[in-house]
Formats: sequence, structure tokens, C-alpha cells
Amino acid sequence: MSSIIKSSTKIFSEVPISLGERSYRILIGANLLADGGVWEGVPESHHAVIVSNSTVAPLYSDVLRNAISSRYAQVHEVRLPDGEEFKNWQTLQTIFDVLLQKGCDRKTILYALGGGVVGDMTGFAAACYMRGIPFVQVPTTLLSQVDSSVGGKTGINHPLGKNMVGAFYQPQRVVCDLSVLTTLPQREFSAGLAEVIKYGPIADMQFFTWLEDKIEAVMAQHPEALAHAVCRSCEIKAEVVGLDERESGLRAILNFGHTFGHAIEAGLGYGIWLHGEGVGAGMVMAAELSCRLGLVDEIFVKRLMSIIDRAGLSVKGPILDSKDNAGRYLQLMRGDKKSEAGEIRFVLIESPGKAVVRSAPDRLVREVIDACCS
Repeated sequence: MSSIIKSSTKIFSEVPISLGERSYRILIGANLLADGGVWEGVPESHHAVIVSNSTVAPLYSDVLRNAISSRYAQVHEVRLPDGEEFKNWQTLQTIFDVLLQKGCDRKTILYALGGGVVGDMTGFAAACYMRGIPFVQVPTTLLSQVDSSVGGKTGINHPLGKNMVGAFYQPQRVVCDLSVLTTLPQREFSAGLAEVIKYGPIADMQFFTWLEDKIEAVMAQHPEALAHAVCRSCEIKAEVVGLDERESGLRAILNFGHTFGHAIEAGLGYGIWLHGEGVGAGMVMAAELSCRLGLVDEIFVKRLMSIIDRAGLSVKGPILDSKDNAGRYLQLMRGDKKSEAGEIRFVLIESPGKAVVRSAPDRLVREVIDACCS
């Protein structure tokens, strides 16, 4: 569970990730980015490299640079193009180009300043460069703060599948500054709420009930509500990752809604729907499939649809193929990482607050897709 820690200037929450020698802390609070005390204990070296994107860097790169500059002789910067469509080999090479051009050695530390795309790509670059250098996650979107920055999943997309090339590689620290979310577009904030909402059905229905009561306060970024939403999400993910770091079993439940959601992203073209938007519609499909398999009732499905709708997300998936929409979804989902020998493995809700990974008949999946897409 989280604890309250006092830095030189403020109070914030700390959530530990327990992974033996790879353990680290998630720090959560307001105005953390500029606080030098937040970075104490992060490895020091000659070089540090801030990896950000064209949207986030102008807002926060200088703030981070000023906070960490006393720890390094040289602080370099890489600015990536902004968008899921740039999460690929070509963009990844720009990080390696700067590391090599600046003579960065294996003690160089990378700072991932941005959302999920920046965090995933920076972590993957850190895992690969000289066979592994340290990195720190500084997530600037709600989605990355509650999900992608935590747990060490790194990687890039392939045209045939999302996150199909990557590595498990843990950061040195995750710093979630809630203040930076004030500059996040509402669409991006809503997309992040999908990853917050998922934690209820898979692990904590008390948290789900709290969200039903407080979702408007979270959307309005009321400090206490937002802090609790981020902290509880990180606690749940930390517990799951601590038990199953490399997704050999339990950790797969964190992909609730993602099998359908990844198909939406790949089928439309990366960047057309945001990741969280795909997950939102994907959770509805997964819940409906759970219902048709007799695992949950219609009341649960309607509760989930209601909170997703209140979060500003679509409860209907898009049409990916006008002739055989369900067939196109099935084709894309068979390329998902959880598929085994061509059999699609879905994260379903066995009972509210408990998830299970299992297959389902194509006939039933087709019915669900037809019912849940518009």
C-alpha cells in the first residue's frame, strides 16, 4: 500500500514496486517535477538524456532539466514527433542517434518525459542501448501515470500488431506529477480514465463503486479525487506486477478490454482512436462476452457502460470492415500477444472484481462484435 512521504517542499504518496533488486518507487503528488528532492537516489552519471515529444517538451523539458542538472555534467534532449503512429523503428532510431552522437556510455540515464508512447520507446531504447542503461519514467498523461509507466513493459508497434516488439525492463523510478495533467487535452484525459476504470472490474469493486460516485470530480481534476484515483490504480498495478512481472499468468488481467482495443487501433490505423478510447469500447465488448458466457449479469455490463460513457468515452466500437466487420476484428485479435497457436485469449470478468483469461467460440465473439459496434 502507499505511504505518505515528505520531501523538502511538499507531501506526496509513495507506492512501492517490489521486485527484489529491481524494486523502485512510484511518487505521486502535485508540483513534483521541479522539486530537486524528488530525484534524490536516482543514479548519477556524466550524461543524462531527456526524451520527450514536440508537444510536451516545450512545456516541461526546461523544468525537468533545471531540477536534475546538478546531478549530471551534460543533459541532452531528444524530441520525438507526437503520436501513436510514430511508435516505430524509425523514431526509435532517433534516440540511438543522439546517444551515439553525444558519446553516451552505459552509465547514461534516460528520462522519459511524456505519455505512453514516449515512455514505452524510451524504456525500450534503455533496454537495448549497450545492452541496458538506466531510465526514469516521468509520465505526463493520466494513462501513462496509472498504467504504461508502471511495470516495465517497453516496446514499439509493428504494422501488424501493437506492442509486438519490446522488452520487460524496469525503470529506476516513476514520478507522477499531477499538476502537469492540467495542460492535458480533455480527450487525452478521458482516454486515460479507461485505464483507471479497468482496475475495478478486475480487482477492486469497492474502487469501482467509488469511481461511480466520483467520476465527475476526477474529470474536473479535483485534487483529492484525482490523487486517490491515480494512487489506487498504481497500488493495484504494483501488486499485480510484483506477483507476475513478466506476464506469465496473473498480469494478463491488466489487459482487460485491450484485445478488442488493440484490434481497433490497428484496424483503423494507429492514432485515429487513442489507446484509451479503444480500451473503453473494448471493455464493453469483453464485459458483454463475459455476460454471454454466463459469468456476469446484464446489470454489471450496464454499470460498466454507464461509467465509460460518463468518462467521455464511446461504448460502441467502430466498423473496421463494411463487408465482414467481425471477421476483421477476429483476424487482428489473432495477432494479439495473448493469442496461443492462433487461439484468441480474452481477459473476461469471472465475477465483478475478479478477472480470468480464457478463450471463447468465434461464433459468440462475432455476436458480441456485431452487437457492440456501430
